[in-house]
Amino acid sequence: MDEQLHSLSRRLIELRMEHADLDGMIDRLADQQPLDELALQRLKKRRLALRDQIARLELACAPQEPA
Repeated sequence: MDEQLHSLSRRLIELRMEHADLDGMIDRLADQQPLDELALQRLKKRRLALRDQIARLELACAPQEPA
C-alpha cells in the first residue's frame, strides 16, 4: 500500500511539473506574433487534461475518512 501511494505521489509530482511547463509554453506562445491559435488551443487542451489527471490522483492519494 505504501509503495502504491509513493508511486501515485511521484506521478502527481511529474504531472504538476508537466502542467507548469505547459503554462510556460502557453505564455510564450501567446506572446508570439503571428499568434498560432491552433497550437495554443492544443496546449490548453493538454493542460486541462493534465489538470483532470492531477485532480483524480489527489483524490486517490487523499486519506479516506471513516463514514
